[in-house]
Amino acid sequence: MSTGNLPLPHHGKVKFITDGGLETTLIFHDGIELPHFASFDLLKTDAGCARITAYYERYLDLAKQAQAGFILESPTWRANRDWGARIGYDEDDLADINRKAIGLMAELRYRYHSDATPCLISGNIGPRGDGYVPSDRMTINQARAYHAPQIVTFAKAGVDMVSVVTINYPEEAIGIALACRDVDIPCVISFTVETDGNLPSGETIRDAIAMVDAETGAYPAYYMINCAHPDHFRDRLEESGDWKTRICGVRANASRQSHAELDASTHLDDGDPEELGQLYHDLVDLLPNLAVIGGCCGTDHRHVAAMTKHALPRLLAARA
Repeated sequence: MSTGNLPLPHHGKVKFITDGGLETTLIFHDGIELPHFASFDLLKTDAGCARITAYYERYLDLAKQAQAGFILESPTWRANRDWGARIGYDEDDLADINRKAIGLMAELRYRYHSDATPCLISGNIGPRGDGYVPSDRMTINQARAYHAPQIVTFAKAGVDMVSVVTINYPEEAIGIALACRDVDIPCVISFTVETDGNLPSGETIRDAIAMVDAETGAYPAYYMINCAHPDHFRDRLEESGDWKTRICGVRANASRQSHAELDASTHLDDGDPEELGQLYHDLVDLLPNLAVIGGCCGTDHRHVAAMTKHALPRLLAARA
């Protein structure tokens, strides 16, 4: 199932887009109820699989039009033990649903992959706890053991890489990176930050990257930032340092609201897609190795289309 010799974004000349806010799109635009924000639960029915397929097709068509690569992030952000148990999935059920998710991504790749639009499959992992709050923090070894079953399932299914997103404290990131190293699968670590540009646990992005690299022998293929508006972290990226070369992707929120405000909100703040696309254009100058652009909470195909319109040409020109 893996593409084998296709370079990951940080090694190749191809630039990639990915999708937007899957869960917020399903809930607020499509009117679908997701238990505990768990989009993977849709995969238990044919109708749910069709809904997920249609969601990705819209973004894949954007990538095809732009002749950009596409990263198929599986809809498995909540498909780990604790979140699965809350909606009735045991470990065998979770393994099955994770395999099914990767199979669906493989079907989409079969249909869309080409030299002009190479497609990578990423097994997507979320935090054990709340994505916004570093509660019930684990040690490195606890995180390594906790996330290992999902990572092993992804590795056996033949993903190109594992991506963990919305990570809010370094120890969980380190444990995940080590679990990926245990099965020799590339991993991507994506941190979320508060409005001050720091992780919810207090570390700067620079320090969090340094901690993970120091504990893992710099095992992550690259790092990303997600689930925050560019205004929340842009100032941090204006600082100097080689650490910025480790950041190769951004999946920003549409809203400038804080995590606490987003949690309390009963409506979707989808911001201004065109403005967000222009802000991504500016990020190209701040991140020398930027290679993956997409969205997070509140974003949809409109936002990613604006990113593709404003940032992708600048990205390609800057890297030419």
